[in-house]
Amino acid sequence: MTIQRPDLTGRTALITGAARRIGRHLAGALAAAGVRTVIHANRSRQEGETLAAEIAAAGGRAELVGGDLTDPAVAENLIATAARAFGPLDILVNNASLFAPGDPLETTFAEWRRFQAIHADAPFLLSREFAKQAPAGRDAVIVNLNDWRAGRPGADHFAYTLSKLALHGLTQSLALAFGPRGIRVNELALGAVLPPAGEEAGYLRTLREEIPTRRFPTLADVAAALLFLVSTPSINGETIHVDGGRHGA
Repeated sequence: MTIQRPDLTGRTALITGAARRIGRHLAGALAAAGVRTVIHANRSRQEGETLAAEIAAAGGRAELVGGDLTDPAVAENLIATAARAFGPLDILVNNASLFAPGDPLETTFAEWRRFQAIHADAPFLLSREFAKQAPAGRDAVIVNLNDWRAGRPGADHFAYTLSKLALHGLTQSLALAFGPRGIRVNELALGAVLPPAGEEAGYLRTLREEIPTRRFPTLADVAAALLFLVSTPSINGETIHVDGGRHGA
């Protein structure tokens, strides 16, 4: 049996934080599968415009929307803004993220709230508004980008990990709440795919021995997992770890 790349022609997606890094690759993968793609960016709008132009040059359709998702008013209105480009959305990818170390004694309340705003508040508001406008009778899907740390919270990335733990709970709860409405909610729990912004590739080399496969997940791995979740109607409330087994090590 030959497994072919899914044809998602006619679908419409919003991907948050899609101008750079993993989000950029996910937006490109969806566009290559025929999805009309709405790219969200905050401080990387120039990169977002470049990506939209690249998708259009390849024969796809893409639009750019902006906004700071730490502002709940922006998050609450972003679905309606995105839907003005191509009509109602049936795919939402909550990818926008922050990453930084910090232990409980060092973490300020402002830092705590910023992580919660990006990883919990915004996905909640976006998912709620997405569910309100999702076309009836369609296989609508939300995919949250999470971290393997959400399953094994530690103290070294305290505010980040706890906010991702909240995102995991949100995924599980919304899968139950939205399933009867024809909306599936799943998540990808990633390992170290790219070094944190501003750090050298040596960051990854220090982690290789902690991965059972001794292999880092790639951008292509993450994109393949996203397309699998989007195109498989029977999967709901699932966490797929794309981390080489690190979550169980």
